[in-house]
Amino acid sequence: MAEERTLPDAGVPGESLWAMIVGPVIWSLHFLACYILAAIFCAKASRPADLATVRWWIAGLTVLALAGIAASAIQAFQRGHFMAGKATPHDADTIQDRRHFLAYATLLLSGLSFVATLFVALPAIFFVSCR
Repeated sequence: MAEERTLPDAGVPGESLWAMIVGPVIWSLHFLACYILAAIFCAKASRPADLATVRWWIAGLTVLALAGIAASAIQAFQRGHFMAGKATPHDADTIQDRRHFLAYATLLLSGLSFVATLFVALPAIFFVSCR
């Protein structure tokens, strides 16, 4: 008799595609929050207003977003067992290779989201007023 290969439950850690999008979702929420905050503040200001308060809010939001993205990356790093010396092409048709691939993709997306979040916060450093 041929042995059937059963797939694990969807509740198994590292098996869900949802973990891959945590970093990009945090980045996009950070992007919306920062730009909506600055837009509302500048629209309500009657004259060229100082952005000091908004800059502090953006700094706080950025720290929170970077912490969430870093937590996602750390979890993916631990799930992927990258320190075990495994080769990166995880293209075999096994459950273990699929988990390694998902962890690697999650780690790369988290890195990209980390850098993108820094670039979103960068204008707050250079712009000091609403003009």
